[in-house]
Amino acid sequence: MAGGGSAIRGSRIGSGPMGEAERGEAAPRQVVSYHCSQQHRSEITFSTQAAVPENWDCPRCGRPASLESAEPPPAQRNEPYKTHLAYVKERRSDEEAAHLLDEAIALLRSRRKSGDIIF
Repeated sequence: MAGGGSAIRGSRIGSGPMGEAERGEAAPRQVVSYHCSQQHRSEITFSTQAAVPENWDCPRCGRPASLESAEPPPAQRNEPYKTHLAYVKERRSDEEAAHLLDEAIALLRSRRKSGDIIF
């Protein structure tokens, strides 16, 4: 069977074409237009029974989109990635950091002298 494929691969034996008769009738739907700040218009399909959300993420650019084409919501401001050091600097002053560093160095030196260093 090397190189050859089966024409009915992925289907059951005896299965026929799937149509509305076998699946049942489709639920009634509505198309809702959303508009983002980049003038993208997205049409999203919802069930008529579903609650339509006020905002939706634009599938093209990812910015927030709303039902109002005249006043789309502004783009969210993303903060840049912060390193662990940046978060530590927010919590500690330079004096506190120097004091903690001095304590840690003193502890390491005392362990080195007593031979208790664990690698």
